[in-house]
Amino acid sequence: MSNADLLPSLLFKINQNQLALEVAIMELTNWVGQRGSGDVAENVRGALEVITRDEEFINMTLAVLMAPE
Repeated sequence: MSNADLLPSLLFKINQNQLALEVAIMELTNWVGQRGSGDVAENVRGALEVITRDEEFINMTLAVLMAPE
């Protein structure tokens, strides 16, 4: 397997890790928000929107990269 063949799998794993971190951070954000730090929670949610916004593009790109030729 060449290095170029490994790239799609690597990007897929990085994306999976990113999504797992997003979920973990959102759990902590909800916890912070429930304890009265609503401003902090909203700031974090705003930052996490970048992940959500880019997710569709990342998934489409990974599908193209991983498609058999």
